[in-house]
Amino acid sequence: MRETRLATLWEEIADLEHTLRYVDAGGYRTRVLDFPGAHPDAQTVVLASGTSGHIEAWTQNVRAFVQAGFRVVGYDYPGHGYTSLADHPLEIRDYEEHLLALLDALELRRVHLAGESLGGWLALKFAPRHPERLRTVILSAPGGRIVGESRMDRTQSVSARAVDEPTFENVRRRLQVVIHDPENITDELVRVRQAVYSRAGFSMAHVSALREPERRRRNQVTDDDFAAVPVPALMVWTDNEPTGDEAEGARLCSLIPDGEYLLIRGAAHWPQWEGAAEFNAAAVAFLSRHAANEPDRGGENR
Repeated sequence: MRETRLATLWEEIADLEHTLRYVDAGGYRTRVLDFPGAHPDAQTVVLASGTSGHIEAWTQNVRAFVQAGFRVVGYDYPGHGYTSLADHPLEIRDYEEHLLALLDALELRRVHLAGESLGGWLALKFAPRHPERLRTVILSAPGGRIVGESRMDRTQSVSARAVDEPTFENVRRRLQVVIHDPENITDELVRVRQAVYSRAGFSMAHVSALREPERRRRNQVTDDDFAAVPVPALMVWTDNEPTGDEAEGARLCSLIPDGEYLLIRGAAHWPQWEGAAEFNAAAVAFLSRHAANEPDRGGENR
């Protein structure tokens, strides 16, 4: 059993060299948390969060990746976290174009892309279209499939309430949609999200637009998307994943040409958070193995 007390972001990063800054990516003032690698040619892991999420969703993971020698870059999507607000409903192409612009702004030619929920959805769509920009992908409870409408309605309702009335308890209830054990929801995580939802102009309608049935249908993830992943993939699933049981997670992974499967027990839609120790060990082993198999050539950009 892992400890029930989870570290804060500051505890995890305070003694690690890092910069928190804003860069222009496709016209969005984008918040970026950047940890330099162990050496100038270290390969880079980019962290992509879920719907209405932010960099802090990776609090329990950044140290493991940094200590394994990788450069680590976390960022907020348009309309999310502290990146500039979106002025329209966001679809996968918007997230994809923003990611491309961010990679270019940071001069990152090829990266390992770790995505949870919406981030996994983005990775599944991004990889076949831009294989030259990726080394591997980590799909942590990837979203995007068409699932039961009743579950979707409940998520929308809880999310809307958290934005309309961003009290501590309402925001905590929103996090309980993705975190199985309420004891794993830290006060810091709630406070950060409270602050984000309280930003003047923040629009859940824009950042959660992919939950609308018509938009979801035209952006949905299908079996063909899993089968089209052109790079090695680590597929992370849980025993309480709301979009499918353990057998469904294994089935989806089996569609990926070069896929590995990790099942984390006692977690829901945030395996990287609730099962951090197991997630980190598997992810670091996966990344290190593929980094060793594909070393940079002639000073190739990170």
